[in-house]
Amino acid sequence: MGKELQLILDWSEVWALLIPLFVLIGNTKQPTFLKPVIIYLLLALPINLIGDITADFKKYFPSWLQSNTPLYNIHSVVRFTCFCYFFVLLRQPYFLQLKKILPAVSLLFIIINFGFFENFFNVNSLSGNLLSAEAYLLLIYCMLYYLVQLRDETNRMSEGPDFWIVTGLSIYVVINFFVFLFYVPMIKENSGLANNMWSVHNIAYIILSIFIAKAFHATDRN
Repeated sequence: MGKELQLILDWSEVWALLIPLFVLIGNTKQPTFLKPVIIYLLLALPINLIGDITADFKKYFPSWLQSNTPLYNIHSVVRFTCFCYFFVLLRQPYFLQLKKILPAVSLLFIIINFGFFENFFNVNSLSGNLLSAEAYLLLIYCMLYYLVQLRDETNRMSEGPDFWIVTGLSIYVVINFFVFLFYVPMIKENSGLANNMWSVHNIAYIILSIFIAKAFHATDRN
């Protein structure tokens, strides 16, 4: 039974996305600021599906198609871009300059990291640097969101879809910052522990998907 549960967890990056997409089918009228999140789901689903198929059935593919690690780097860029745009569309009146700087910092990091230190399309290892930086910058966005809410003394923020998105994203990046940071070194030292660490990532991804579904289901349309 343990193997079956692990298989389900391993494929959670695919089926978890179906939860918010299913809710979206019944609630198609969403506020404008949720459109980047919808775009993220529609892009992440095929990326993750191809990644999991590659991982489980790589022996049927030619050698140059047997690694899914570049897909995680592509997914990271897609995720950061979509959620960054989500925070922009919220149009919160504070920290505007900082919010404009963060995408530039991300782009500069990508240029330096993959120009001098790593190969974006490395088939042997995903980029822990990229994933950790993405989690860190998204966490800053989440913290700024909560600071604005506290500054405005918002009493009903827990009823809005933006709150559920940010809360789910906060849980995801807080948990996975350390997973991303230590995952690659851990593979070399203890592959079993590394696999357990990635299972933690998958659980956090399920939580994020559930919170996105909750946002789509929220009745408060701002």
